Amino acid sequence: MATRIRTAFTELVGVEHPVVQTGMGWVAGPRLVSGAANAGALGILASATMTLDQLRSAVREVKSRTPDGTPFGVNMRADAGDAAERARLIIDEGVRVASFALAPSQELIARLKDAGVVVIPSVGARRHAEKVAAWGADAVIVQGGEGGGHTGDVATTVLLPQVVDAVDIPVIAAGGFRDGRGLVAALAHGAAGIAMGTRFLLTSDSTVPDAVKAEYLRATVKDVTVTTAVDGLPHRMLRTELVASLERAGRTRALVRAVRHAAGFRRLSGLSWPQMVRDGLAMKHGKDLSWSQVLLAANTPMLLKASMVEGRTDLGVMASGQVAGVIDDLPSCAELVSRVMAEAEQTLEALEALHSLRTLPPPG
Repeated sequence: MATRIRTAFTELVGVEHPVVQTGMGWVAGPRLVSGAANAGALGILASATMTLDQLRSAVREVKSRTPDGTPFGVNMRADAGDAAERARLIIDEGVRVASFALAPSQELIARLKDAGVVVIPSVGARRHAEKVAAWGADAVIVQGGEGGGHTGDVATTVLLPQVVDAVDIPVIAAGGFRDGRGLVAALAHGAAGIAMGTRFLLTSDSTVPDAVKAEYLRATVKDVTVTTAVDGLPHRMLRTELVASLERAGRTRALVRAVRHAAGFRRLSGLSWPQMVRDGLAMKHGKDLSWSQVLLAANTPMLLKASMVEGRTDLGVMASGQVAGVIDDLPSCAELVSRVMAEAEQTLEALEALHSLRTLPPPG
């Protein structure tokens, strides 16, 4: 039986272990989420790449794969044109947690909380954590620069204690975590748990094609890079020939590629061109992005889908945390979570032994 560590986060959400499987587009589907949830972690569905009907079906599939009342979450884009409809779906389906990649509005937080949904935004800066905490968020996931996908440049070990000291809600640490030692380190910084993306992507429960998983397992720490070539924002991913070609591409070539991907995403998502333009404007607001970058930002999911669903590492990007460079196996979610908790117990016992040595009376 896995060790249990109770924290403010486990009490808030009702999970057995202070571990979160993050909502990764095209990766965090019903199979992975139910695997994480059945292992006692908080599994989070990624909804940005789903239509409303697909999301409803995915939520119900997770329920069918887990015992009644098992907590899980749905991650959504706060700036999406249909955010209100997705929030209603979460409420109607009795989903326990709503997580957000961008800060939700105060009104959306209140609406979800009034319905009994736990609201957990993800942030990359102390001021953002302070803002959502003031607006009523129940907890916050804080991602340091080691994390995959869109990321900042402040390391988790610097950012995490800043946020813990600034807010009075549970803080979940993300960016660079893969094992029980990391969990204990996060707890020592004052976090109430850890969130892992790449580590859960690299499990046997993940539906990512085997050939893509093999690319991750082959990667060293130096093979994980940060680039702005995909959508104008810092994006951590595996360095591939596609990434290199995007970095070499001129403005015209980038725009042609962006329009092609935008058309594909429109067909897949069911969004109209006006809706995509509105989403693009929301993403462009306050950022110095070209329109080709806006188009790519609005449909980066298509580049991820090529790899994560179709296995085309030559045509898609592979978002990745730096931790991919030190992962070398594909356990099940149950094996992973059990291992993390056992390692955490061993680490705590080793620290307790050190403390006992410290407090022994001097010889003689």
